Parts: sequence; C-alpha cells; structure tokens
Amino acid sequence: MARELVAGAKAPAFTLARDGGTSVSLKDFKGRNLVLYFYPKADTPGCTKEAIAFSRHRAAFAKAGTEILGVSADPVARQDKFKAKHKLKIALGSDESKKMLEAYGAWGEKSMYGRKFMGVIRKTFLIDGDGRIVRLWPKVSVAGHAEEVLEAARAL
Repeated sequence: MARELVAGAKAPAFTLARDGGTSVSLKDFKGRNLVLYFYPKADTPGCTKEAIAFSRHRAAFAKAGTEILGVSADPVARQDKFKAKHKLKIALGSDESKKMLEAYGAWGEKSMYGRKFMGVIRKTFLIDGDGRIVRLWPKVSVAGHAEEVLEAARAL
C-alpha cells in the first residue's frame, strides 16, 4: 500500500483516460489549482449527487482558479454515459488499472452489510498549481462537500 498522503506533500503524477476519449494528467493543471475527487461508481445515488454538486459550482471554482476532476475505476464508456445522463460539466477520469487510485490511497478495503470487499474510497484532494496537496478530505460525506471544497479553494 502507498504511504498516506498529507497536506504539503507532492501530489503523485498520473495520466488517465478521461471522458470524451482523451487523456488527462496532473501536469495539465500546472499553474492552476485542482480539486481531485474520488468516487466509487458512476451513476449511483451518492456519486451522482456529488458530481452534480461539483458541476453546479464549476463556474465558482473556475473563478477561484480551480479545475475539477472526478476519478473512479469505471471504464470511459460508463463515464461518458454518466456525464451525458446528468449533464455534468466536470472532467471524469477512468482508472481501471487502479494504479492512480492506489497512489492516492483511494483504493482499499470497504465494508457494506457485513461484507468486506475492495473498492474506491470516497476522498478529495485540493492540489495547488505547483502540484502540492494543500488540503485533503479523507472521509467524505456527500452533503455539503462541494461547497466546503469551494470555500477552501477560494481561500488559496
């Protein structure tokens, strides 16, 4: 397992396939802040609420010089369908290999109804234009989360 990331640490580099059939890398955001949020599965209730909330605030994030990238282990085709269905205005990355998820500590053991399984852990990172982690939310509760991250982005 990768070391636990903390504020002040350099964000692990990544390149992922993304919605629309292109790719996205950490270096694409050089000079701009990035909200990097991890979500378990496209088009499930909590993940949909979170993506819609980040989309709703996209203009305010942009005004704060901050881009948004949501990442899950879903294939690009599922991300595209999810984005179109809910008219999402944010970028969605696909990490089917789970290498990037592991690097950010967002892949691990979860438990639901007494059953243990491996899956994406819902967490968020705010990364500055130099690629350093400014703030992280290791355990995300969807309600009000996008607004809390927006306030942190505005404070940078």
